[in-house]
Amino acid sequence: MRSTLFDLGFNQSKADHSFFFLKTKSVTIYLLVYVDDMLITGNSSSAISQIIAQLNEKFSLKDLGEVKHFLGIEVSKTSLGLHLSQGAYITQLLDKVKMADVKPHPTPMVSDLKLSKFEGEPTVDGKLYRSVVGALQYVTITRPELSFSVNKVSQYMPCPLDSHWKAVKRILRYLSGSTDYGLHITPSNFHISGFSDSDWASDIDDRRSTMGYCVYFGDNLISWCAKKQKVVSGSSTEAEYRSLAHLVSEITWITSLLTEIDIPIKTSRVVWVDNLSTIALASNSVLHSRTKHNELDIHFVRDKVSAKEIDLRHVPSLDQVADIFTKPLSLQFCTRLRNKLGVFPLASFELRGSVNLATLKSIKDEDMTH
Repeated sequence: MRSTLFDLGFNQSKADHSFFFLKTKSVTIYLLVYVDDMLITGNSSSAISQIIAQLNEKFSLKDLGEVKHFLGIEVSKTSLGLHLSQGAYITQLLDKVKMADVKPHPTPMVSDLKLSKFEGEPTVDGKLYRSVVGALQYVTITRPELSFSVNKVSQYMPCPLDSHWKAVKRILRYLSGSTDYGLHITPSNFHISGFSDSDWASDIDDRRSTMGYCVYFGDNLISWCAKKQKVVSGSSTEAEYRSLAHLVSEITWITSLLTEIDIPIKTSRVVWVDNLSTIALASNSVLHSRTKHNELDIHFVRDKVSAKEIDLRHVPSLDQVADIFTKPLSLQFCTRLRNKLGVFPLASFELRGSVNLATLKSIKDEDMTH
């Protein structure tokens, strides 16, 4: 496939080897390949049809027309853009564990829950646990608000206890009441921004911190992460800085990918953090003994800030979107931040035909100080 695409004039992305692109003076075509599935789009329908015909001479292709499903992701057109969801996949998962008709929960995890690998009884079917949690990991592709809770239960896959299984069932109950929720993608500008946060020493077993970040391309969420840090952080500032370094690295990668396809980002990438000490550390050129063990991350972020590639700003904790990736939240905050991530039910766009981009943006930006 790769050599054939090269013969047709495509270039392979250095940032993502499954992504190919063809650009001429009048035609732009993007092509994404995953094993035997292919997604192709561009600004010329005739050029796309010609490429498909040429590929069909070499391979046995089945043209499915306008995209509606891709790798288990359902793509629905709305009056405002595209809605990406996994309703059918979620329904199959609920049927598998016989939870299709359970009473839904409004949040994926109890807000004050503290899981431990030592508290609970080993009465769980480990094979079923790993299968369900693995499926939940795939659901986070279109349901970013689940990232923290799924990451948490994933940490106990080697030896799950009944307390961990209860947490998994809570996530499934949440999904049972929100199967048609998904990411909504709308026309937007080409600005990149991100939020970074951490929950210091939150794991009660090893006191490692949980970090989280998310990246927006214009108004659309395109990348996110919830992950337990690999080392113990000596302070909340250190934990925050490690998370910030991962976010800046992700933004650097996204910028390189966009540059490859001639979408230059001319403005600084705005990054929001709620820790003032982290901002000061990124701006202060003086290192001291308390930061030596974290020096590589400090220099990496500081170089980006000094080169004006990253514009580091403070955001109040109440408006920190990445908070949803670091801890379980109450219903009020979970719903509020879920809206800011751009996760909505498809029905809300089908029923409110008069809704416009400004209305949708006001829902996302409600109470956002910046």
